[in-house]
Amino acid sequence: MLKKLKQRWNITSNYQAIIILIVFAITGSLSAYLSKPFLSFLGITKGTVNIYLYYFLYIFLVLPIYKVLLFIIGSIFGQQVFFANFIKKMLLRMKLNFIAKALDKFC
Repeated sequence: MLKKLKQRWNITSNYQAIIILIVFAITGSLSAYLSKPFLSFLGITKGTVNIYLYYFLYIFLVLPIYKVLLFIIGSIFGQQVFFANFIKKMLLRMKLNFIAKALDKFC
């Protein structure tokens, strides 16, 4: 399994693959954890809005938080280039080309 990931991500080191997987795990958990307090800060709770709207807003908020955290945490772990390219691919698939171009200027 690790061999296929290394090939797909165009990396050669098992160490780098493990670091990348750790970054994904930390980022996913942290973005989900941080989204709820942010919604509460905005006054959006399960009791104040429709439950479907709440979860829509929650998921809508998790996505940008995830991308920002992925870049920050990936940079901390020394994988800035990998995660910048990964985020650019995600943004291009989401038709957010203008953000991907801004990321090019930043990196």
